[in-house]
Amino acid sequence: MAAATMKDVAERAGVSTTTVSHVINQTRFVSEENRSKVQEAMKALGYQPNAIAKSLRQKSTNTIGLMISDIANPFFTSLIRGVEDVANAAGFNLILCNTDEKPEKEYTYLDVLQQKQVDGVIVAPTGENLDYFEALVDNGFPMVFIDRRLEGIACPAVLADNENGSYEAVSHLIGLGHRRIGIVVGLLGVTSTTERLRGYQKALAEHGLPFDKELVLPGKSKVESGREAALQLLALTARPSAIFATNNQMTIGVMRALHEQGVRCPDDMAVVGFDDFEWASAFRPLLTTVAQPVYDMGRVAAETLIERIRNKGETGDKGGAG
Repeated sequence: MAAATMKDVAERAGVSTTTVSHVINQTRFVSEENRSKVQEAMKALGYQPNAIAKSLRQKSTNTIGLMISDIANPFFTSLIRGVEDVANAAGFNLILCNTDEKPEKEYTYLDVLQQKQVDGVIVAPTGENLDYFEALVDNGFPMVFIDRRLEGIACPAVLADNENGSYEAVSHLIGLGHRRIGIVVGLLGVTSTTERLRGYQKALAEHGLPFDKELVLPGKSKVESGREAALQLLALTARPSAIFATNNQMTIGVMRALHEQGVRCPDDMAVVGFDDFEWASAFRPLLTTVAQPVYDMGRVAAETLIERIRNKGETGDKGGAG
């Protein structure tokens, strides 16, 4: 039987994860009623607070966690390298976790990293588990978001200029004479998707072109999802003359669909991708892509996290995270 988590305690007690954290860490006032509910739930479940709770660290573990959404995506390969190079040079070990965009895996890995008593974590968040992230921030646990951020969570984030990159890509297509442009995007609700969609809409509006919802195809940031989205666009009665694919995996899927359908790029369908990647140079004609400074994003995220870890140590704040 799996060990109980803070989320299990919260659900049994009928309170938020944040409330459980405050009871464990004694960081804020919690009503006697809720405090009793939490304590009873902890006892019933056999929950043992560890690093996520109130254990006081005597020294650093010199370990940081990195949580990414898709280890198979070349975007994250370069990002990991940037993080690892900085961490290694600073004397930190790295624990890598792959969430597969699944909130439940994200929650589990957050628990695991806390149990391992990592000094801090870099996260590409799924968009869920807000209570848990809020509890971590409230308790001073060093954390940095990368590629995405969570609205309402006061945590530093290292991001690409998603909106402007998308705006430039779509403006480029409009400049080539395209007036009906499809867009293939990742999961809705993720901040990077929202920002890239905003750039797309901004470019259309500034050039006097209408926004057509049937030209917006969201899906997972996977090759097959990009392929399926492109096939849907190709099946439209008034199909687009260009497609903007907003991440590298979906770009590959789009190109695969065009090849399967005998649609020539760029003669029959223009394509612009987002996230420059090594494979782009293999396409003929060459594929236009929006480059991101991915390695530097990883480097800056690691530098930011390590600075926060060291500043925490210098101020004597050794309290566990919640």
